[in-house]
Amino acid sequence: MPEEIDVQEAIRKSIQTEKDAMNFYELGAKQMKERDAIRVFELLAREEREHAGHFFRVYKGGDIPDFDEFMDAPPDEESSWTVSMARAISSDFNEQMALELAMEKELNLEKNLRETAAQIADPEARAIFELNARETRNHYEMIESEYARLMTMVHESDMDIYVRE
Repeated sequence: MPEEIDVQEAIRKSIQTEKDAMNFYELGAKQMKERDAIRVFELLAREEREHAGHFFRVYKGGDIPDFDEFMDAPPDEESSWTVSMARAISSDFNEQMALELAMEKELNLEKNLRETAAQIADPEARAIFELNARETRNHYEMIESEYARLMTMVHESDMDIYVRE
C-alpha cells in the first residue's frame, strides 16, 4: 500500500520541474543550428508547458495564482535543468551534446515521477504523475529518435529494411 506523502508539495515541485524543463528546451532551441533539432526542442518546450498545466489543474496551493504568469516568468537560474544547459552552452555546444543531455534529464525525470506516483495514495494525483511519467518516456523516445537521425544512425522506421538485408 502506498504511503501518503505531501501530495500538494509533490505537485508544486512537479509544476516547477516542468517549467524548468520547458525553459531548458526553449534555451536549447535558441542555440541550435540544425532545423529539425530546433523543431524537436520547440515541440518539447510546448509539451512541458502542457505537463505543468496537468499538475496546475489539481494544485490547491495559493502561491501560483496565475498559471501563464508563472510559466512565462524568467527561468530559475539555480534549477538543475538551467544549470545543465548553461554549462553545455558555455562549452563546445552542439546538437549532439544537447540531445544527450536532454535524454539524461528525461530519464531522470521519468524515474522521479514513477517513484513519486508509487508513494501517492490518492488515485487522481497518482494518475497525473503516472501520465506525466509516460509522456516523459515519450519525450525520451522522441529525443532518442532525433539523436539517431542527427548521428546518421538507422532510424527505427527503417529498422526492418536493414534487418532483412
